[in-house]
Amino acid sequence: MSTQPAVTLRARTEDDFEVLYAMSAELDTWEERGPRRPAALTREEYRARIAAAVTDPDGTILFVIEVDGEPVGTVGLFGIDELARHGEMGIALVPSARGRGIGTEAVRQILEFGFVRGNLRRVHLEVIASNAAAIRAYEKVGFVVEGRQREHAWVRGHYEDMVRMGVLRAEWAAGRQLPPE
Repeated sequence: MSTQPAVTLRARTEDDFEVLYAMSAELDTWEERGPRRPAALTREEYRARIAAAVTDPDGTILFVIEVDGEPVGTVGLFGIDELARHGEMGIALVPSARGRGIGTEAVRQILEFGFVRGNLRRVHLEVIASNAAAIRAYEKVGFVVEGRQREHAWVRGHYEDMVRMGVLRAEWAAGRQLPPE
């Protein structure tokens, strides 16, 4: 019988830098993490990216995902619209943390943070259509497919659809038997 690893979300520290840099610089899964053209990422460029996220006016909220005292990824909310109360979610994991339920639990926790602490009404995300494992994990925590942008991403030599998924606070709360607003 396997047990689910204890997943904690916490603030980033300088001690996390090497693990998070290696994860961000990994070219094999570059396209799963964002729309930018794959390129070698220097430590200085990664430091600049972190600094920009910290001062970003869109209210970016970023956590390190920790398991057994070790950083294994990041999860966050960005592009937060304070008037409409929605934001986009993103997650990235080191290869050894994938397929173990760690990402699903981290997404559960960031949704709780966004809805309960951040007073968001909706959280959305985008994922390449071929990332079936991620889509299943997102559906487990309440996300539904809202749409598809056909051939929107260039991924390893061919075009792929981007799937847009979202979850409303009321839907999330109903699954947890909490008041929706």
